[in-house]
Amino acid sequence: MAELDVVAWIQVSDGRMLAVRSRGRDLLYLPGGKREPGEDDWSALSREVREELGLELDRTSFQKLGVIRAPAHDQPAYAHVRMACFTASYRGAMAAAGEVDEYRYVGRRERHLLAPAAQAALDLADRHGLLA
Repeated sequence: MAELDVVAWIQVSDGRMLAVRSRGRDLLYLPGGKREPGEDDWSALSREVREELGLELDRTSFQKLGVIRAPAHDQPAYAHVRMACFTASYRGAMAAAGEVDEYRYVGRRERHLLAPAAQAALDLADRHGLLA
């Protein structure tokens, strides 16, 4: 089976990481998604965050935090997810939009609410000292 290659935004506030629930999904994911043909990481992530949360990411603060690999959840065509994780500041008022029904900040105690790749991203954020 193929590996799902995606980009994700790690946004932490008050020591908790932002996660979203897409329509029809049982677990929370990170904002982000697949690149469209010809898109680089910045273009894909800024587009996805704008579509999902109505926010504009700040290009000057855009930084790669790391890449994680985890079992794919609710993706029958893929065995694993490769997720390039980035941080960036943002402008705008956050609101669930497009395919996103809910957003919330989660901490270590809520890791069971996250899909496997989002759990790995939570661990990555923790290793970088971003969580409370």
